[in-house]
Amino acid sequence: MQAASKNIIDLERKFWQSMVDEDTDTALAMLDEPSLMVSSHGAMQFDHDKYRQMAEHGTMVIKSFELSDMNVVFPTEQTAVLTYHVKQALAERGKSKLTHQEMADSSVWMHKGGKWVCVMHTETPVDTTSH
Repeated sequence: MQAASKNIIDLERKFWQSMVDEDTDTALAMLDEPSLMVSSHGAMQFDHDKYRQMAEHGTMVIKSFELSDMNVVFPTEQTAVLTYHVKQALAERGKSKLTHQEMADSSVWMHKGGKWVCVMHTETPVDTTSH
């Protein structure tokens, strides 16, 4: 694996770990402003204040994750697109009952100001009934 691809994968894992650790400041340091997200909740644009609100006061929190099948392409030297499969366990904030999900995710990272920042993330539920 190329060092550049490994770097992007490491950043993505660090971002996921920041969500498990509820370390909003680490996540914000890796997000461009504004950023975009597409999920089952729709498409949205958010700034750092909005991300902090979602991360610290949202109804669900990520408790664990497992990333696999990671692929990175660099359309330009300043842009990286990452796709992967994720198994995640979530819980309602303050509760212990876990909900398990499998998703197909993608992130777009941009080299800006001397560092890589995530500018867009998508997640699509994976149909596991046919497996």
